[in-house]
Amino acid sequence: MFKKKILIDLDGVLNEYGKEPYEENFIPEIKSGAVEFIEKLSKFAELYLFTSRNLMLSAKWLFDNKIDKYFKDITNIKIPSYLYVDDRCICFKGNYEQTLNEIQKFCVYWKQ
Repeated sequence: MFKKKILIDLDGVLNEYGKEPYEENFIPEIKSGAVEFIEKLSKFAELYLFTSRNLMLSAKWLFDNKIDKYFKDITNIKIPSYLYVDDRCICFKGNYEQTLNEIQKFCVYWKQ
């Protein structure tokens, strides 16, 4: 079965990002529900972890949280994919004015 490639961001999507100050060498705990989400998604999608963090630290975090088996790879490059799951994004729907408005009003969910 062909699986579509999906990139999933680490900070703010899979972990409890934003609750404490950012530390370069520490990745916060896994977010409640993330394991179940990844398990379900992996049944029909090829998953890649997308992060700007140190890739070895990110790999260790996946392993420590026992979800490494669901990810094909870890990348800090936006590789061609079916879609991207991120907490800091705007979905362009063909209308520039609407997109500008969404950008100006944007706030990550964990700061609301």
